[in-house]
Formats: sequence, structure tokens, C-alpha cells
Amino acid sequence: AKAPELLVLDLMLPGADGLEICRAVRANAATAHIPVIMLTARAEESERIVGLELGADDYIAKPFSPNELVARVRALLRRAQREPVIGPTAGAITYGSIVVDPERHTVALNGEAATLTAKEFLLLSYLLAHRGRVLSRDTLLTDVWGYRYTGGTRTVDVHVRRLREKLPPLGDALVTVKQFGYKLLEHPPASA
Repeated sequence: AKAPELLVLDLMLPGADGLEICRAVRANAATAHIPVIMLTARAEESERIVGLELGADDYIAKPFSPNELVARVRALLRRAQREPVIGPTAGAITYGSIVVDPERHTVALNGEAATLTAKEFLLLSYLLAHRGRVLSRDTLLTDVWGYRYTGGTRTVDVHVRRLREKLPPLGDALVTVKQFGYKLLEHPPASA
């Protein structure tokens, strides 16, 4: 069976838990790249953060309009399928021990494949394209997520933390600019 291009998961599924399904999707290498939108009737920030922690790319609280859901699905699919613009040259981009191949949509760390979600890949690509620049959380939300995300800037923080966990060299290279945003250093530190 062909894998879906995108999943819309309700937290309150009959006989199942949307968070568990999201966790299983992200744990399977064959499905880990699929964009996931979580739906919930519970709008508390803690609920949104749990979904994002498990790998959801987006979050919509009920009630929402069908048009909003369609717009978010289209935006997420567009960004998941579009080749990221990382600079004037084609081919792989190397940043220390991290190699990003925009054509194959892959990331490797020290020659080993790293599994990123669609949104993590796009965020990393954007940071690489704008290395050395201080980027506000609002700018990252608008440019990477592609619309005015109403869930708050914690979304960016969660995705940055996940990138640092999956790609440890970013721990020193991706700098937090207090109360503003983030900056990927122009050149990775010697340790990266």
C-alpha cells in the first residue's frame, strides 16, 4: 500500500489515541517523513506542545473552519514537496559533520542517515540558507510554516530543540538569541 502524503490525526479517535498513532508514525522509518496535522478540542498550550514533541508538524484546535484546515494542508504539502532553496548551487550542502541533500530530501550526520520530519527538514534548510543571520521566532513561523500560525512561538522552540537532539552538532552552532529567536553560526564550531 502506498504511504499517504499527509496525515490529519484527531487526538480523540474512537478506540485509539492520536498521540500514540503519531508516535508510531514517527518511529517507523518508512513513514517518519510524512507531514502530520493534529486536531484537538483541547486548546491548552500543554496539549499542543505534547503533539509537537511527538513529531506533529502542525496543530489545529477545534472548532476550526474547513477552509482553515484545507489551507494548512495545502501549505504543509507545498512545503513538504517543494525543494528547499539553500543557495545558488545544486547538490548537497555540508555544515560541519551534517550533510543536507535537498534533491533527495535527506540529512546525514557523520555519514549516517538522520530521520527528520518534513517540518524539521524545512526548518534546517531555512536556517542553512540564512546562516549568520538572527531570525526572530515570528519570521521563522511565517517563512517556514508559511502562514500566521496561531499556536504561538513555542512551536519554533520545540522544533529547534528536536533538531538539536537529532543533530547534536547544532547544540553549539544553533544559538538562542534571548527573547527573540535563533541564529545558525556562519561556520560550525570546530567541535561540530
